[in-house]
Parts: sequence; structure tokens; C-alpha cells
Amino acid sequence: MSASPAVPSGSRRKDDDRDTPPPLPEPLRVAVADSHTHLDMQRGTVEEALRKAASVGVTTVVQVGCDVKGSRWAAETAAAYENIHAAVALHPNEAPRIVHGDPDGWSRQGARPGGGEAALDEALAEIEALAALDHVKAVGETGLDHFRTGPEGMAAQERSFRAHIEIAKRRGKALVIHDREAHADVLRVLREEGAPERTVFHCYSGDAEMARECTAAGYYMSFAGTVTFKNAAALREAVAVAPAELLLVETDAPYLTPAPYRGRPNAPYLIPLTVRAMAAARGIDEDAMATALAANTARAFAY
Repeated sequence: MSASPAVPSGSRRKDDDRDTPPPLPEPLRVAVADSHTHLDMQRGTVEEALRKAASVGVTTVVQVGCDVKGSRWAAETAAAYENIHAAVALHPNEAPRIVHGDPDGWSRQGARPGGGEAALDEALAEIEALAALDHVKAVGETGLDHFRTGPEGMAAQERSFRAHIEIAKRRGKALVIHDREAHADVLRVLREEGAPERTVFHCYSGDAEMARECTAAGYYMSFAGTVTFKNAAALREAVAVAPAELLLVETDAPYLTPAPYRGRPNAPYLIPLTVRAMAAARGIDEDAMATALAANTARAFAY
């Protein structure tokens, strides 16, 4: 095997930067909220994350649970910090693992056997108990994921989605939707079940036509760092056609880091980059965009 070529003095391999947090962006003049983040999956402490975010004008975050353990953590953390609100749920990919098992240990729960429908019922009951807490503002992220879950898991996934919709309605909470390559089926289930009064499409991934459908139904559309990507013209068109009062912004950190730092660790302090991309897509100044986003997030999550 030949030796790897030396890196010239003063230069670095591109991959060397992948674990380096991006620098702080220019602060926003109007404070906004990160409507969807996973602080429990990020580096550092909660205090550090909040301090960095506040320094650039991100003063509120919605901490989202993806399984029972993560939802408990979200609720506990929201109870401890005034500017953190919680969302609790079983992620669409978690429901099939509960029912059928996860022999590869793909999720953070590690390898585990299937528990059948009874195990799913038990997990859903705990999510409903958490959803009753005052500092839990939403039920989510729930929905459908046709990318990672195969046909054998679809029934459990859809059953879980329907149950979360009912929990949100019973508890008077917002519904936060994960929709990955499942637009038509997600919209169908919402029509069949009747959506809660406040429904948020997290990490909106549809096009302008779907944005019009969401608008007609009154659904909020939350945009992540993907809207900054070069190949995301359809997302920017959706931002442009959606009414300003239905737009939210998020990180989904540690995932979906906005350009020009795609592939590096994401965190709430990078929200300004996405806000500016959304403002550019609508042809408005960033202060107007931030003002709308702040008001919309408070209304969507009732805080």
C-alpha cells in the first residue's frame, strides 16, 4: 500500500474540519426561537448551548424527544429552564423498533427484542402522561418515515402516528410532524384523524404545491438548514409562497447544519444563517422575517 501524500504546510484536509463547531454568525437584531432541536444529542452542556444561542439572538428553544427516555429528558429539562419548552413523542422510526425489535441496536436504546403491540401501548401511555405536563408544549416528533422504515414496520408506524394525533388533541398540545418521503400519506392520516388546532411540519421538505396544501389546512411549516443548500430551490420556493404567519425556523441540531458549514456540528446558535436564507427567499429584510418567526413560534407552541 502506498503512503498517503503529505498535507502541505499551512493547509488542512477538508475532513479535518468536520468535527469543529462553526463560528458564531452575526447576531440577529430581533430575537427568535429554535422551534426544533435535540440538545441531548449535542456537545457541551445545556447552559453552554443556551448562552451561545442567546449571544446571537436565539433566546428560546423547543427541545424534542424521540423516544421515552429522550422525552423524559425533554420534560425534565424544560421544567428546569424558563426558555426551553418540551415536545414529547415516539419518533416514527421508534414505533416499529418497539413492536418488532431492534437487533442491530441502531437507535440510542441499543439492541433489543420486540415487545409487540403491548409494548407500544405502554410507551404511548408514558408519552401521554408527559404530554399532560404544563411545560410540555407539543406532542412530537411523530409522523411517517418511508425512508428508513420498510414495509414491515409501516403498520406500527401509522398506528403510532394516529395515537399521537389523539394525544395532542386530548391534551390541547401542538403536534410536531416528522415527514420523510411520506408527504401524501402524512396528509391523508391528518385528514382521516382530524389534525389538532396547531400542527407543525418539522424540517419541512415539501415543495410549493404542498406548501399551498398546508396553508389551506392552517399547518405551520418549519424550515431547517436544508433551505440554505444549493440544491434546495424547491424549499426556497415553498418559503416564498407560504404565508408569513405560518413559517417557523429550526435547527434539528445536531443535524442539518446550514451552509456554508454543511456536515459540521449544528446547534441553536446557527439559526441566524437559516433566518437570513428565508428572508432572502421572500425578498424581505431579516428583521421582518425574525419578527414573524418569533411571533409564530410562540403562537404555535402556546408559550
